[in-house]
Amino acid sequence: MGLIEDLKPGPVALDTQVFIYFIEEDKRYLSLVKSLFEAIDQGSLPASTSGLTLMEVLVVPYRTGNISLADRYEALLTRSRGLRFIDVDRPLLKAAAQLRAALKLKPPDAIQVAAAMMSNCSSFLTNDRRIPAIPGLKIFQLKNYL
Repeated sequence: MGLIEDLKPGPVALDTQVFIYFIEEDKRYLSLVKSLFEAIDQGSLPASTSGLTLMEVLVVPYRTGNISLADRYEALLTRSRGLRFIDVDRPLLKAAAQLRAALKLKPPDAIQVAAAMMSNCSSFLTNDRRIPAIPGLKIFQLKNYL
């Protein structure tokens, strides 16, 4: 089966790298992430990401003064049809702390996974090998679909 079929019916939580591969048109992953974002936009695969993703994707554009790239990222994350943006708030941070305590996740990974769980996602798409198996959340590695 392919990526989209494996992630359906969703919702799927997306890690930061997925957005970077799409916006910056990474040749290795572009065909995969393009079809993923088309499915999200068409409403056939609901998705979410945490506010941490916004912070992470804006670092390089701000560092290089590429405001148009920063604006593209922000628009994709906050105004895309079918993509839910999960704010980082106190309940999310507490859930992330519990995940860190139980699974020894790094803070950014704990926030991303907590956001996935709080938004009732059935799966989490990443390329981060450090994300362990988590009960109730299927972890998918994008690189496995190349």
